[in-house]
Amino acid sequence: MSNAGSVAPANPIPKRILLVEDNYLNRQMLEDYLVFCGYQVLGLADGTGFFQALADFRPELILLDLKLPGIDGYTLLEQKSCRQDYQSIPVIVVSAFAFKADQQRALKLGAKRYFVKPVSLRDLKQAIEEELQRS
Repeated sequence: MSNAGSVAPANPIPKRILLVEDNYLNRQMLEDYLVFCGYQVLGLADGTGFFQALADFRPELILLDLKLPGIDGYTLLEQKSCRQDYQSIPVIVVSAFAFKADQQRALKLGAKRYFVKPVSLRDLKQAIEEELQRS
């Protein structure tokens, strides 16, 4: 039997992740790690271009810091939940806010998961994979 007519499977298109993190080193480290894991990543240093990035980049998942200059992550979560076209994009919060009230507020506003910095990259990668499989 010949395989001459068979076509090799194409490389899968990388999933797109929008990373919103104001700390340059944290953003670079996460971006480099996620690209190494096979994701396409767009990093933002603040939330001002958030909705434009959603429209242009069309991410399949968002990693969001809560303490951002200008507009905070809570406000972005709240505004995202009001936009029908973006409600289905899962959000994973990665924040230095370690209080239970911060976690509960973010989850109530629509975040799917909440990680406190410093985050385990292995745990974060697993959470990303699980959320992408659900969506």
